[in-house]
Amino acid sequence: MHKQFVLLALLLITVGIKAQDSNTEAVDEKQKIKKVVETFFEGFHKQDSTIIKSTVADHVVLQTTGRNPEGKTLFRNEEFSKFLKSIVSIPDSIQFQEKLTSFSIQVDRTMANAWVGYEFWLNGNFSHCGINSFQMVNFDGEWKIIYLIDTRGKEGCKD
Repeated sequence: MHKQFVLLALLLITVGIKAQDSNTEAVDEKQKIKKVVETFFEGFHKQDSTIIKSTVADHVVLQTTGRNPEGKTLFRNEEFSKFLKSIVSIPDSIQFQEKLTSFSIQVDRTMANAWVGYEFWLNGNFSHCGINSFQMVNFDGEWKIIYLIDTRGKEGCKD
C-alpha cells in the first residue's frame, strides 16, 4: 500500500511539473507572437519596409473590411508590395499612429491568431478604429504573418 502511494505521488508530481512546463511554453509562444505584431508596427511607424518584411512570410495576404457611409459592407484585397510602397511614401508632414489597444492570442502547434484592437490617429486626430486579425505560422521556430485582415470604423471605438 505504501509503495502504491509513493508511486501515485510521484506520478502526480511529474504530471504537475509537465503541466507547468506546457503552460510556460504557451506563455512564451504568445509573447513571441505579440513581439512579431509589435515589430510589424515598429516598421510601420518608422516607414521601414525591411522591418515589416521581416515579420511576414512569402505571399502574405492583406485584406480589409468595413462599411461605407450607406452601411453597405466593403471588402478588398491589397497587394503587399503596394501596401509597403504606400507606407514608405507617406510624407514627413503627415503624422500617423496606430495605437494597439488589446491583444488576444490563440496558439495551436504551428498556427496562431492574434486579434489586436487598435485606434488610428492622423495628424493628432482620431481617424478610425477596429481589429487587426493576424494569422501566423511557425516556420521552424520563427513566427511569420501569413494573413492580415482588419476592420475599420468610427463607432464603438473607445468601449
